Amino acid sequence: MIALSLAEIAEVVGGQTHDIPDPSVHVTGPVVRDSREAGPGSLFVAFAGERVDGHDFAAAVVEAGAVAVLGTRPVGVPAIVVDDVQTALGALARHVVRRLGATLVALTGSAGKTSTKDLIAQVLRRKAPTVFTPGSLNNEIGLPLTALSATEETRFLVLEMGARGIGHIRYLAGLTPPKVGLVLNVGSAHIGEFGGREQIAQAKGELVEALPSEAEGGTAILNADDPYVRAMATRTKAKVIFFGESGEADVRAENVRLTDTGQPSFRLHTPSGASDVTMRLYGEHHVSNALAAAAVAHELGMSADEIAVALSEAGSLSRWRMEVTERPDGVTVVNDAYNANPESMRAALRALAAMGKGRRTWAVLGKMAELGDEALAEHDAVGRLAVRLNVSKLVAVGGREAAWLQLGAYNEGSWGEESVHVSDAQAAVDLLRSELRPGDVVLVKASRSVGLESVAQALIETGAEGEVSAR
Repeated sequence: MIALSLAEIAEVVGGQTHDIPDPSVHVTGPVVRDSREAGPGSLFVAFAGERVDGHDFAAAVVEAGAVAVLGTRPVGVPAIVVDDVQTALGALARHVVRRLGATLVALTGSAGKTSTKDLIAQVLRRKAPTVFTPGSLNNEIGLPLTALSATEETRFLVLEMGARGIGHIRYLAGLTPPKVGLVLNVGSAHIGEFGGREQIAQAKGELVEALPSEAEGGTAILNADDPYVRAMATRTKAKVIFFGESGEADVRAENVRLTDTGQPSFRLHTPSGASDVTMRLYGEHHVSNALAAAAVAHELGMSADEIAVALSEAGSLSRWRMEVTERPDGVTVVNDAYNANPESMRAALRALAAMGKGRRTWAVLGKMAELGDEALAEHDAVGRLAVRLNVSKLVAVGGREAAWLQLGAYNEGSWGEESVHVSDAQAAVDLLRSELRPGDVVLVKASRSVGLESVAQALIETGAEGEVSAR
């Protein structure tokens, strides 16, 4: 964080100082909510949860070097006391962002947010110091903590914004007002909570509504291939840039193909020129993510050649997102188990089919959460798609939703053995351990709550060490 005195922080957040001998002492380190991350110069934010109360760690964090605690009660060590810690954290982030002078890029969408955010960060940091959301910390706590990790040297701040309802993105954009706003897509993720795609589009579009006008330097970057996103152009006063494979897109891809290993290659066109890209990431769905990143980079002054080189060298920065591991015995394990929705599930299956040409392919799939009334139809459709893509075998893991996956595959299949339903992760590992052969490709994917990363890890360790169980 930029250096701020405790007195200034207290004024910004509307708090009272307690047990602070010298209010002029500065916070020079990070703002943290995990006591294990506290160190010299840090500020510890004490949240009181259902199981753990951060205030109980106050003495320990100060002993570790924290300058003070931001909490809701005095704790016997230097503290700034406020009525609501989350509100105070947001106010501090808003103050720091205003002081920074960095260009703030915000992005949202139903699928691909984290992968695209990672691409944007890897491209922009070639131009100037860049801070970006780690993993998927895109909510009302993770977003301000990321903003507060910026320093005086930061020139680009890339923030992922998630939403679970109307008004969420409006709130986040108020904490960290963006200059560039990117909307990737409107899909089925959380459709059970929103009630429909129209409501999801309403929520995602709050980002472009929050942008400054074109005269003030605001830019909205929208997916020309998604009609819900394209329509958001009427909801902003900012300059509008379209990306996509559409011929009308300002930043577009031509001659898209997949390499023999399933990595996308294409000709990138921007208003400043064209250049060829061959990505290290797997799956054709990354083309849209790359175009979104390219549009941001172009708008911030990078040439087509600079962008193409950066995209071609970019990798995955976040765990369990199409992580590819080659076992010594020739089995390829694709761990995409961080999360799942119908759009990302279809993209992962297509990537599996491309990677597995001429090889046996396995799709180990579990529940897609928060689909509401669409759950049965969407799980059935994914099971059918696995068969249509000639995936050798679908292993559906878990309860009711997994049974729907398996039933969809069974009904679509021609001989009834394209799919199997198993009860849990350990049963999936046991099955695969007994049936995998050298050269097979295994995709593992489900919503985060299912925890199928344990299957991928067990398979990887099995190849390296022998018999291993899912943990």
